[in-house]
Amino acid sequence: MSYILIFLVLISLWAVVTYNRLIVLRGRVDNAWAQIDVQLKRRFDLIPNLLNTVKGYAKHEKETLEKVTESRTKYLAANTPDEKLQANSELAGALSRLFAVAESYPDLKASTNFLDLQNQLKDTEDKIGFSRQFYNDTAMKYNIDIVKVPVSIIASLFGFKSRPYFQAEGESRENVEVKF
Repeated sequence: MSYILIFLVLISLWAVVTYNRLIVLRGRVDNAWAQIDVQLKRRFDLIPNLLNTVKGYAKHEKETLEKVTESRTKYLAANTPDEKLQANSELAGALSRLFAVAESYPDLKASTNFLDLQNQLKDTEDKIGFSRQFYNDTAMKYNIDIVKVPVSIIASLFGFKSRPYFQAEGESRENVEVKF
């Protein structure tokens, strides 16, 4: 009788410790995602200034400017991490095209305002890259833990779901082609 009680207490303790560890891991994934979101917000705050600067020099590049604006709006309307990942991928491709177009305008490339905005965006992109890597590492640890046996029993009992990885998709993987 006492062995059964000890066994039940040990199983209960293991379940509580495992549950708490999964809660901590899930919190780390959420925090890592929030850090990406902070950097993406910073990027989106810079984009209108960048677009206004480019508009003054590249009036006939309307399609590229509209694509950046449309991609930015799509991200701001996204609700889930998956929607945000997709919208971010589109925006990264649009920004790449915008910078490729800017290469064709020597006056724009020499503009102090444009160079400052470009440097701020580059710095932000670097921070986004580091945040993505940290998020993916954290999500990987969490995703692996929730499928390992016997932890998967606790994970499925309490509804722990895997988290998506932040990946470059579609346009952001392709080379930018500029046509005049």
